[in-house]
Parts: sequence; structure tokens; C-alpha cells
Amino acid sequence: MNNKINYLLNTVRCVHRYSSVLTPKSSATIRKHILWIGRYRDPLENVNFRKLLLNTLPSLHGSSLRSLSQKTDVYSTGAEALVSEKTSQSSLEVEKLDDSGSFKPKHAVDHSDPFFASLQKCTCPCDALDLASEAAVSIKHYTNSLTMAWRLFKNLSEEQQRYEKQLIFEHPAFVRLCQQLLRDARRMTRGDLVFSLHALVNFGVPQNTLLVQTLVRVCQEKLNQLDNRCISVLATTLAGMDKDKNVSALQAGLQLLVEQRISSIRDIFILQNLMRCLGKDAPVFLKKKLEMAVVREIDGLTFPNALRMFLALSAMNYCSLPILNLCSKKIQENVHDIPFRQLILVLEACYTLQYRNVKLFSALADYVNSTAYLWDKRQIILFLSACETLAFQPTELLDIFAEKVTEDPDFLNLKNLLIVLRVYSRLNHVPRVQKHLFFETLHSCLNKCLPQISNTELLKAVYSLGILGYLPHRALDELLQKDSKDELTLSDDLKEQNTVMLHSVKTCMELDSPSFTKPAFVLTENLSSLVSLNLRKAQEALIELLGDKNMFRQNVQLPYRYHIDFEIRMDSDRKKVLPITATDDHPDSRVQRLAFLFAPVSAFCLGTAHPQGKLAMKKRHLNKLGYHVILIQNKKFQEMKNEDAVEFLKRKIYSNAFSFPEATV
Repeated sequence: MNNKINYLLNTVRCVHRYSSVLTPKSSATIRKHILWIGRYRDPLENVNFRKLLLNTLPSLHGSSLRSLSQKTDVYSTGAEALVSEKTSQSSLEVEKLDDSGSFKPKHAVDHSDPFFASLQKCTCPCDALDLASEAAVSIKHYTNSLTMAWRLFKNLSEEQQRYEKQLIFEHPAFVRLCQQLLRDARRMTRGDLVFSLHALVNFGVPQNTLLVQTLVRVCQEKLNQLDNRCISVLATTLAGMDKDKNVSALQAGLQLLVEQRISSIRDIFILQNLMRCLGKDAPVFLKKKLEMAVVREIDGLTFPNALRMFLALSAMNYCSLPILNLCSKKIQENVHDIPFRQLILVLEACYTLQYRNVKLFSALADYVNSTAYLWDKRQIILFLSACETLAFQPTELLDIFAEKVTEDPDFLNLKNLLIVLRVYSRLNHVPRVQKHLFFETLHSCLNKCLPQISNTELLKAVYSLGILGYLPHRALDELLQKDSKDELTLSDDLKEQNTVMLHSVKTCMELDSPSFTKPAFVLTENLSSLVSLNLRKAQEALIELLGDKNMFRQNVQLPYRYHIDFEIRMDSDRKKVLPITATDDHPDSRVQRLAFLFAPVSAFCLGTAHPQGKLAMKKRHLNKLGYHVILIQNKKFQEMKNEDAVEFLKRKIYSNAFSFPEATV
């Protein structure tokens, strides 16, 4: 009897709604009022709205649903049960599989329905809610209104979204829409179900509310019925949700479902969403399956897909060189179409994946360099900072940005100044033009920031300038005063790092001082007669080349805590290697001392022989102590054949191309 009455009421309501013209009311007046009064209020602070979402509302749903909380395991089903062939008995009749194995929806949108024609005319989220309050008579109407509201909402600017979100949550129709979704959750089609959950989560409806948890539970029950598109939407939604017991169970079930269906998924976009959802915790075999699925469809890779692929692989923490190389090539071909935000995200993903592609980085740097006049200075700082984390040196862009700094230094607040100092010092980049003016400008900016700078930041700033060979006297004086008062002592996790930086600063003060003169004799110490495994090849090559161990020293410890791998002494004409013992017994200022430093690849800028800041500072200081420094990338040396290694060292030793670097700034 009650069912008949409900059916009659719905019929009368339908006739009444469709008897009028279905034109959605504009919410422009309301929006204008909200945008210009008072301070923004979080709509979730509304007590009545939170009560609606958190209450169990027993009259609106079956007794099988209970109040949900992240603290209680209300749905204790295993992951296997989520993808079993059995579906919940409480749900309505499910969509059936067709002969091709894909799901055939039973409830398609009726395009002749004037409701949907009016829905397409909505221009803002509240228009869709207005229409739902006036003319929605079925769950399909409500879910499509919610989805349309979300589509309109996501196209707004960030500031517009803040105020529109307040309007949405305070809209009476949104409350009724949530009630309807809660009541008819099990009657929704699979598409309406996942898109509704997606919209609610992205609107910011709290995850621990009954509404969201109910939709998550129904998704568990209908997981086997979802087609690939719905799986993609659900994966995207779960990637943005916090982990609780229901979400984790659904994610585990989704993972098992993906394992079964991965061979049938032909859409790269769907595969990317799955990769982001499954994340770094996915088993390695599944990551490899996803990789092979992407490689299988790689011919259809588009430029937007190439950009998203970096983010997807980063979310999964899986470095696939075949995929990344192809995506890099696609990005290089379309580099002028890449948005700035995506450009930064690609570089950050490369850092996460430890993927180094000099051609890709060079193409991105050339693009930013050629369009530098279009970018805000803060954007260029972000790009340079991303390059610095990758140890990539965009030389031309660094020179251009140095000019911008000298022309207009006012934009350099403390945060930006510290980033600029870190970038230029680590990449060991001194501008080719007006380098003195560049350092003076940075020094002046640092002096302005001294009143509000912290001890650690002051140490980092002075250390960075010291690496570049510049001594900021005023900042140095303040730093030394703090050191004398033990104000630089920090917690144990930073103490060692700060101690190393402070020692380097004091070394720079002494060796880079204009008054420092080259010593006639340097006190050295042999640490050990043994060399590490990665220097055995160099030792053997030197013995074969020079004929005797007494012709060189190894593991030499110098003053200022500097260490060199091998030392060789030669006559003033650089034509003859002298025995170590003979030169020790009769010191001669005309003797040429060579210091060999076998450095890892990580000590050089990416793809070059240009040393990074710390190594460059060490080389400069060894020059001040009277050494000719020979830098060798140990990895490349280890890859040489023995005879090639000997010939390589011979050229280095008997070459007259060595010279001292330019004087300290």
C-alpha cells in the first residue's frame, strides 16, 4: 500500500514539474551577495549540515547500514570477497555482461528528457542544484545534477571555488540531494555511483560521514559490475582519499580486479589512473604488468598522456625506462605547449624516479630560456630549484636570471634569496657577465635580511657564498659572533651538518682571503697504504705507468681536513716525475705537485665534467695550497680498458694545460 502511495506521489510530482518550463534559476544574485560580504566561512562548520551527514538517518536507508566511523571496523570483508563472483543480495538487479565481456547499462540517459536538456544549460554549480530542487524526480536526475555541479565547479578559479563551495554546502537542495543519495545508494547504476562518490569527495564532504562511507561500501558490493571507465573514475577517487578500513578494503579489491582485467584495458588514461591509485605499495609483479600494458598501447601515446605518465609512474615509484624515454621524446616534440605547472611536476617526478635525461632537461631549459621574458621571476626560481635537485646546470638561463637579479633585486625576499644562493652554489655557476655586480647584489639583499634571518639560514647563506668564493663580511661577522656565543648549536640531527658548514666557512675565510699566500711547504700525512676497491685500478695504472710505488703517494691527508687520492711530484718543466722520498728530503719550491681526485659522477653537474659546488671549492683551495688538481670521473675511468686507463693518466700527468683558476672575487 505504501509503495502504491509513493508511486502515485512521484507521478503527480513528475507531471507537476514537467508542466512548467524547465529553466534553471540563476544563482548570480546569491553569489554576488556572498562574494562581497564578510569573511569566508567554512561550510563544514555548519552544525546542521554536519548532523545531516553524520547521523544514521534510519528512515532513509535500510537497517543493514550502520553508523560508520574510521575507528570501528563496520565492514570486515576480505579483499577476495570484494571481487568474488557473488554480489550482495541486498542490492537491486545488476547490469548484465554482453557477449563481448563488457557491461551493458540498463539505465541509459534519455536525451529527450527535458530535465537533461535544462541541465546542459547550467552555468554554475548552484544552477544545477536549483534545477535538482525544482524538477528532479529520480535518482538519475539527482546524480546527474551532482556530477554537473562538480564539472562546473572544477573549471572555476581557486578563489571562485572557495566561495562557490560555501554556496553549495549552504544550498537547501544539496542537503536534499545528499539525503536522496543516501536513500537510493543501492539503486544507482554503476556510473552514477562512482561519479557521485567522485564529486562528493572532491567537493570536500568529510570522508568519515555516513554518506561517503555508504557509497564506498556500495562500491565494494558492486565492484565486479564496474566497467573499465568506472574503474578508472573509482581509482582516481580513491587516490585522493585518506586510508581507512573501508577505503583500504576497496582499494585491495580494486587491485585484485585490476590483476584480472589488466589484459583487456586498452586505454592509457585508464591505466594511468590505476597506477596512481595503486601507488607505491602495489606488488612489483603488478607494476610490471601495468608497465607492459602501457608499452602495448604506447603507439597511441599523446602529449597530455606523456605528461601524466611521469606523475603516474612517480605515484607508483616505478622507473620504467622504455616508457619514460618515449614520453620524454614526445614532450621534447611538444615542449612549447607544456604548462608551467606541468613542467615543474615533470622535473619533480624525474627526481623521485631518479630518472636523468639530459636531452629532456636541455629541451625544457631551452624553452624556458627562450620565453624567459614571459615568466615571472618566481617561476624561474622554481624551475632553477627543480634543476638544482637534479644536478642539472641550465647555463644560459642561469646567466639570464643573474642579469634579472642585478636589474631588479627587490623581488628577492629571504626565501627566494636562500633558494638562489643554494642553486648557484651547488651548480657552481658564476655568471659570465657582471659577476662582481651579481655577488654584490646578493650580498646587499642578504644584509637587508639579517634582522629576521635565523641562525641556520644565516649559516647556509654564508656557506653558499663561500662555496662561490665570495666573503660577505657583515654576515660573516654576525655569524662568528653567534658561533662564539654557541648560538649555532642545534639538535643532534642538524649539529653535524652545521659543524661541517661552519668549518668550510672558516676555511674559506682563511684560504680565500686576499692576504693568503701560497705556502712553500704543506704538511701532509699518509692515512694508509691501502686504497679502497674503487681506486685499485687507478693504483695499478700508476704503478704500470711510473714503474714504482715510491713515485706517488696515496690517501694523503692535508690541512683543513682535505684529502687527496694520489699525489705526484714533477720537475718545474713538467717533463719528469720525481720520487716522493727525494722531494721530502730536499724541499724545493720549483717542484710541481699534482693532486688526483677520483670523484663520483654525483659530484659533477649532470652530463658534464663541470664540478658541483663542494668539489669546486675543494679544487680551488687545493690550488691555493700549491697543487695542480686533476679531476677524474671515477665511473668513466673504471669503464676503461687497462691500457686505455694507463694512456689516459699519461696524458693527464704530462699535459701542460694546467693553470690556476682566476683569483677569488
